[in-house]
Amino acid sequence: MDRKDEIIRLQMDVIQEMTRSNLRRISDDLWGTQGLRSVSGELPTLPQDEPGLLPAQKEKAMEAAEPESQDPPQSIEELKKELSEYIGLASIKKEVESLINLVTVQKLRREHGLPVEDLSLHMVFSGNPGTGKTMIARLMARIYHSLGILSKGQLVEVDRSGLVAGYVGQTAIKTSEVIAKAMGGVLFIDEAYALATRGGTDYGQEAVDTLLKAMEDHRDDLIVIVAGYTELMEEFVHSNPGLESRFNRFLFFPDYTVQEMLDIFDMRCQKSGYRLDEDARGLLRTLLALFSLDAKGFGNARGVRNLFERAVSAQANRLAARPDITREELMLLTSEDIRAAGGGEDGQGLPLEFPKSGELPKARENRE
Repeated sequence: MDRKDEIIRLQMDVIQEMTRSNLRRISDDLWGTQGLRSVSGELPTLPQDEPGLLPAQKEKAMEAAEPESQDPPQSIEELKKELSEYIGLASIKKEVESLINLVTVQKLRREHGLPVEDLSLHMVFSGNPGTGKTMIARLMARIYHSLGILSKGQLVEVDRSGLVAGYVGQTAIKTSEVIAKAMGGVLFIDEAYALATRGGTDYGQEAVDTLLKAMEDHRDDLIVIVAGYTELMEEFVHSNPGLESRFNRFLFFPDYTVQEMLDIFDMRCQKSGYRLDEDARGLLRTLLALFSLDAKGFGNARGVRNLFERAVSAQANRLAARPDITREELMLLTSEDIRAAGGGEDGQGLPLEFPKSGELPKARENRE
C-alpha cells in the first residue's frame, strides 16, 4: 500500500468514526442514552452503522433500534403502598387514590360494554418548590401504566428551555421531539407558566400550540402534567382557551410542616447510616421552624436535603483530624454539625444567631 492509499484509508476511518458518533448522539437525543444501553452499560452497535445503507434504509434501521420492551407494569397494590409511605402529602394522596378509583371503574365499565366518559387525565400541579410535584408525577406515570392507560409509563421532564428555540419554526420541531420521547408516558413541564407569551419575538406560544395539538392527536397514549407556583399556574391555564379545556384537574401541593421536614431528615439519616444526637434534634427542629417562614426560598424537602448534605459535610470536617474514629462517631450528627449546616459557623446557609437548643432563633441583619 503506497502513501496515497494509506492516507485515504485513514481518512475513511475518521469519517466512519465521526458518522457513528453523530448517529449515536442523534439516537440519544431522540430516545435517551439509557434506553439504548445494554446491561453492561455499553452502547450497542446500531444497524445504521453498517456501511452501504441508503438513507431510507438507515431511517428504518434507526426505528428498529428503538427499544420495544419496557419494564413490566407494577401492580396497583404496590404503587398504592408506595404512595401511602410518602411523608406528608395527605391531600395529594387522597386525590391520587380517588383518581385511581375513577380510572379503574371506567375501565371496568368499558370491559362490560357500558358507556364511559371521555376522561381528561392531563393535570396541573401547583405549589412551592420541593413539595413533591415531580415525585408524584413520576408515580402517576407508573400508575397509569399499571392501569393500562399508558403503554410505557416513563416520565419526561422539561422546562421552557427544553421546548422553546430562538428562531421561527424551530420551536415546533424542538417541542415535537420532546413529545415523541414522552409518547406512552407522562410529559412533565416544570415552571410551565414561562411558556406564556412574552411579546416580541418570543416563541412560547408556538410551543403551547404544538403541545395542544399533540394532546388532542395522542390523547390515548400521552398525559401532560404542567407544574409551577400556584398563582402563576392559574394565570397560565386561564390565558388560553385550549389550555383551559384540556387541563381540568388541579392538585395543590402544600408546604411541608416542621414535623414532616424533620421526618424527611430522619429518613435521609436512616438511609445513609446516620443518626441525630438529641441536642441536634432540638436545634434542627428550631432551624426548620425558622426556615419554614420562607418555604419558597428554603425549598421544603429540597431544602431539607441540602441541609442534610451540609450537615454530613460539617461532620466530615469535624472528624477528619481526629485519630481512632469509632463507628458510633461516624454515624452521629451532633448539634455542632447542624449549627454549621444552618450557617452558624462557616457562613453557609441563612444568616442566623443561634440560640440554645429548642429556642426560636433570631434572624440578624444581612451585612455587606
